[in-house]
Amino acid sequence: MADEDFDALAAEYVLGTLTAEERASAEQLAAVDAGFAGRIAAWERRLGTLEAMVEPVEPPPETWSRIRERIAEAQPQAGLQLPEVVPAAAAPAAADVVVLTQRARRWRGVAALSGAMAAALLIALGIGRYRPELLPPELRPPVETKVIEKIVEVPAPAPPVPPTVGRFVAVLQRDAGAPAFLLTVDVDNRTLTVRRVAATPEAGRSHELWLISDRFPAPRSLGLVGAAEFTQRAALAAYDQDTINSATYAVSLEPEGGSPTGTPTGPVLFTGKLVEAVPPPPRP
Repeated sequence: MADEDFDALAAEYVLGTLTAEERASAEQLAAVDAGFAGRIAAWERRLGTLEAMVEPVEPPPETWSRIRERIAEAQPQAGLQLPEVVPAAAAPAAADVVVLTQRARRWRGVAALSGAMAAALLIALGIGRYRPELLPPELRPPVETKVIEKIVEVPAPAPPVPPTVGRFVAVLQRDAGAPAFLLTVDVDNRTLTVRRVAATPEAGRSHELWLISDRFPAPRSLGLVGAAEFTQRAALAAYDQDTINSATYAVSLEPEGGSPTGTPTGPVLFTGKLVEAVPPPPRP
């Protein structure tokens, strides 16, 4: 049986439209099928909400007489065919639980009825918001008390001041010849980029970049220069702007993998200092 058929059966159970035998069979099914029991609980919540929105109406005295007459005239209906209840551990498959093909149209009608009831709920909610006086007193939303507050104008915050530093570049070379490396430094982000120009990698050796400043007793390593054209890294996070701008940058030739002592051990081949390549943005 399809999921919508189980859902429709649960809806009929909650609405009370099943016969006594069908209702008992549905209760047995709910006892062994947690999913079906959950569907019943969901329908009880939906329909219970709608019931709270309707004022009770006392039926006319002759209503019960008419109901008895209609029941006496009605033809008996075929009972609902449900399987024998089995323990939960050996519950049958969903396809074998119940044979209710002849009731599919009726259940779909119940599903359509539930859609109409949901629409009625939405209408009632809209009435509660815009025309609460049309609802019964106990269903009317509480009246909100509006508090008029004094509006204080707060001046808009000043726009952020753009950074005062630009992008810096150093030409690392031995003499007036062609530059061996170009070093570009973004002081804002404390990142550097080394571009290999004329220097060529040597087998078994590594080029290592150093920061030399009178604030430190010895050069500080900024890492190895890779064999590719560009080497990028965030190696300046530990240094302030003044140190970065005033330092001398050098490249030494070290054993493969870099200096084993933390200071230059091979010849310092190329040096240079930073100059501002891009002017800082103007202040507002």
